[in-house]
This record gives sequence, C-alpha cells and structure tokens, in this order.
Amino acid sequence: MTALERAAALLSDEHAGRAADPAASAHGYLDLLATDLASTGVTQDLMTTSLVPRIYERYWRPALARAVKGFTGPSMDEEARIARLLMGLGHGDTVLDIACGPGNFTRRFGGIVGHDGLAVGIDASETMLARGAAELRDSGMGNVALIRGDAVHLPFRDGGFDAVCCFAALHLFSEPYDALDEMRRVLGPSGRIALMTSVRRQVTPSMMRPVVERASGMRLFEGDEIVNALQQRGFVGVHQRLAGMVQFVGGRLVG
Repeated sequence: MTALERAAALLSDEHAGRAADPAASAHGYLDLLATDLASTGVTQDLMTTSLVPRIYERYWRPALARAVKGFTGPSMDEEARIARLLMGLGHGDTVLDIACGPGNFTRRFGGIVGHDGLAVGIDASETMLARGAAELRDSGMGNVALIRGDAVHLPFRDGGFDAVCCFAALHLFSEPYDALDEMRRVLGPSGRIALMTSVRRQVTPSMMRPVVERASGMRLFEGDEIVNALQQRGFVGVHQRLAGMVQFVGGRLVG
C-alpha cells in the first residue's frame, strides 16, 4: 500500500470518495480542494506564488523565522528537534503536519516514524505541494503523503493520528481556534500536539497589534492565549518556550 493510500484510509467518509478518483492524485499529492481558500492577507498570498515554493526551504522560511525569533533563537534544525520532542515522536507513529508547505518537516517526521509509521502533510497551496511532491519523489520515501486541504476543516476522521504539528501557520488562519478544535478532534488517545506561532511580547505595544495584523494578515497571540486554549481543549503538561516574537507550545491528551 502506498503512502497516499494509507493516508486516504484516514479520511472521513465525506472526503474518501474524492480520494478514490485517480485524477485527485495525478500531481503526486492528493487534492481534496475544489476551489482556492480565501486569503487572510499578503503573507498567505505569497505562499501561493511560484517563486516562494522554490526558495522556501533553503532561504525564505529560515530568513523569515530568524527575523521573528531573533538571532539567538533556534535554528531550523533545532525547530525540527523541538517539534519532535513536543510530540514525543517515535517509530510507528502516525503524524499530521499542518500547513506543511513543501513538506520539509513532513519528510523529517517520516524519517523518525519509520516504515511502520506514516507522516501526512496538508497544505492549501498547489505550488507548495507541487514542489513538495517533486522533493518527495527524489527522496524515495514511501511513508510520507501530501494532501491539499483546509487546515480549519481537516478532511480526516476522528482520532486517526498519534501526533499533530503546526509550525509557523496558526497565526495565518482565519479561524485559529476552529483549527485547534480540528487538531484536537483528529488526535487519538494520548495524542500530542506541537505548535509554533506568534506571540506578543512586552516589547510590542498592545496598540501595535491591530496595525501589524492588518498589514501582514498575521495574528499576534497574547502571551498565555495559546497555552490556555490547549488546556481548555483537554491538553495536559502544556509547555511553552519563547523566542523573540515566536512561541513553541506543546501538550498531550490523557489516554
């Protein structure tokens, strides 16, 4: 069974029919979106261009992250390590990488969970996923699948994943709390979550928050906002690490 077939088995009944159409996976990823999603602003718009996917993994994402994390913040390799630790990711796990872009972290997760596990990346950008599908073919990994879908309305059945990761994207979603509800829904017993998103530090005046949000389409979460949101959704052992205007937050469900 291919990785795409294994991922299709995790879909809800509503989306399983679409996945059965060979045309849906003709480009190396499973396309479950009939139309483009509404943009939340200029930052999200850039993700759908042809240029950004080509430079995303090597230049764009590291440079943008460094600007908001600060020069002493974690590197991209360290980010991947933080995600792995927050999710307690191990051999045989089924992990969902939300807003995966070209799948740079998804492939890393695939290497961790091994052949018995499965890493599924979901994103709304056709250009990002096309790039990711090409990288995936070159890698020869057989346990990684890419899906085009809506992170706020995940196409998966309840409880199908052991772990969920959403790095550098939650602040771009139009309904971030609906997205958290969906992440909670698709996690099974003892499921783990890892988030990297924005945070407003004391050095950022509260009056600047709406200005930044309108200009970039990027939401600035308050210091305890995401921690509280996870706790309200039943996550325990919630841990937060701050780096510049970025926060890493993780937690687990009680099995």
